[in-house]
Amino acid sequence: MNTLSYKTVSANASTVNKTWYVIDANDVVLGRLASRVALILRGKNKPDFTPHVDCGDNVIILNAEKVRLTGKKKTDKVYVRHTGYPGGQRFASPKQLLASKPNAVIEAAVKGMLPKNRLGSKLFQNLYVYAGNEHPHEAQQPKQVTLKEI
Repeated sequence: MNTLSYKTVSANASTVNKTWYVIDANDVVLGRLASRVALILRGKNKPDFTPHVDCGDNVIILNAEKVRLTGKKKTDKVYVRHTGYPGGQRFASPKQLLASKPNAVIEAAVKGMLPKNRLGSKLFQNLYVYAGNEHPHEAQQPKQVTLKEI
């Protein structure tokens, strides 16, 4: 038996092979989209996944304003932020955020599913969310995928 064939290979920054994906969020449930995008950003869909390395891919999400929230989440869910000043707590519903900053809803959902450390911050930089149907990343030749293919 050849023991060299059973060695565990650990990925590093020089051996990682990154690709670009485009996902259309038109009429897709927010949580399902966010969990699949977080999986790709983390690199867990690859055979050479290494937990402490950024081995995930870059993801472009289009039509962020057309994402679907089930139930009464569009009006009842609350996003809380603080300005840093006394009494500076601000509340917003997804309906208000989708009207003003449509990409903030998807970004918050994906960020919550990534690790809460420096690696998670680095992985989050590989996510690009756009409200419309256009994106400036044509030079990277991204692959169009659907949630069922992931």
